[in-house]
Amino acid sequence: MTPDLARLMATYNSWQNASLYDAAETLTPADRLADRGAFFGSIQGTLNHLLWGDQIWMSRFDGWEKPAVSIAGSTEICADWSDLRAARIRVDAGIAAWAAGLTEERLAQDLTWFSGAAGRELTRPMWQLVAHLFNHQTHHRGQAHALLTAAGARPADTDLMLLTP
Repeated sequence: MTPDLARLMATYNSWQNASLYDAAETLTPADRLADRGAFFGSIQGTLNHLLWGDQIWMSRFDGWEKPAVSIAGSTEICADWSDLRAARIRVDAGIAAWAAGLTEERLAQDLTWFSGAAGRELTRPMWQLVAHLFNHQTHHRGQAHALLTAAGARPADTDLMLLTP
């Protein structure tokens, strides 16, 4: 992970999230909330978890406010669709602003935090955790993309090479 790659991935993140949310807007609220058998249940539940994950990592990376719920409640942090979409836009802008200031020196440092998922304190290189942030986003966006497609919505292409800088 380099600062330039982090900035590119933050831009890609925003672009892809906008595509998913635009596609989800074509569905009814009931369609977005329907349990589709995914790990986080519904389209909206998956998008909520993705937002939660970004917020938890940014609380560690940049001192953001930590989400008020654990991973178990991550699917319901924004029950209202318009609140979820507005939060997504804010978080994406915040990640982009944070990535704009990343340095090689910061990425070379270690980060120590208490992991609720692991149930213990962990220390890892920052570059690895930043890579994890973007990998986590891509993983769950892929799930959301599949759920949206199965529901009849059509998100845009996901190829990084199609991103216009």
